[in-house]
Amino acid sequence: MTSMPEMVALFNGFGGISSLLLAWAEYHQNRELSVFIAIVAFLSAFIGGVTFSGSMVAFGKLSGKITQKAVVFKGQHIMNAVILGTALVAAAIFCITPASGFGYVLFALILVVALGFGVTSTIPIGGADMPVVISLLNSYSGLAACAAGFVIPNK
Repeated sequence: MTSMPEMVALFNGFGGISSLLLAWAEYHQNRELSVFIAIVAFLSAFIGGVTFSGSMVAFGKLSGKITQKAVVFKGQHIMNAVILGTALVAAAIFCITPASGFGYVLFALILVVALGFGVTSTIPIGGADMPVVISLLNSYSGLAACAAGFVIPNK
């Protein structure tokens, strides 16, 4: 009953991590990004990271490797808001000065924050609702791939 959603979760996760790694590789190869390419590189990496870690949590819940109960704790919404705010501030600074030495640190911070946000936004959802979450993550994977297409400088 859960095998198909588990497989879709893995596929979504691999699509997300592919977009993240592509954006990272393009930035690593050429740090002289225009503002537009820096924005889509951020979007590809952030959405891809959220998709990957969120999909792994969904897979874990469906396969029974993680408890299927909703994991909630006090201050969870505040923590998610801080994570999202950190990502947006780091992205704004990164997009203005991607070529600076600090730009790589910001990009690494965006990657870590994206992976954490995927976990903290998926873990509070119960196992019975995972197919809905997987559908959402499927659309995230498509958005990340779309942004990754803009990052590649190949017309």
